[in-house]
Amino acid sequence: MITAERKPLDEIIAMILPFKKVLVVGCASCVGECAAGGEKEVGLLGSALRMDARMTTKELETREMTLERQCVYEFIDRLTGLIDQYDAVLSLACGAGVQAVAEVFPNIPILPALNTSFLGQTKEAGLWLENCRGCGDCRLHLFADICPVTRCAKQIFNGPCGGSQDGKCEVNPETPCAWHLIVTRLEDRNQLDLLEEVYAPADWSKKEGAGPRKIVREDQQN
Repeated sequence: MITAERKPLDEIIAMILPFKKVLVVGCASCVGECAAGGEKEVGLLGSALRMDARMTTKELETREMTLERQCVYEFIDRLTGLIDQYDAVLSLACGAGVQAVAEVFPNIPILPALNTSFLGQTKEAGLWLENCRGCGDCRLHLFADICPVTRCAKQIFNGPCGGSQDGKCEVNPETPCAWHLIVTRLEDRNQLDLLEEVYAPADWSKKEGAGPRKIVREDQQN
């Protein structure tokens, strides 16, 4: 899922300063799961903004609501007839959600309350890990289902760098060495022969250099 973190409150307050009526809109999917933009977070942020307005005698009217997703038009349509009553929307969605809402309502500012972070795995309650970079050329089957593009700080495809110690990365001693994990798992699977191959570097043209990517499924289109 896409993970995000809320911007500092001072930055959000500065962002909405020119506006008197602000609609605070959450997203109940990815950023709701990582406790950044769900219904609870929307309520807390709305309360904080109103409290700041009272303390600074700023004129501010807010309303909170949470959509199931801000990146899907059928859910964005819930804002129709409501959004034009406000000067701006403060969106607690990922960057894709902010831009989708702005595409549907181009005449009103859609302000990002979150900083979008990474594709994350929910490791445990309150802990999300970046395990995928969305490179467009997945080769997990060659590396024991551990991504060297994301989990190796040097993005090495052909064995460890030699700098790790006790199974930890030399770049960050709190991070497990991806190649230590790969070799250990391949050994347990009796698949060490996979390391005899020489693998080409990542083909970044599948991710970058050609503008925004898209997926087209004609069988899903009306």
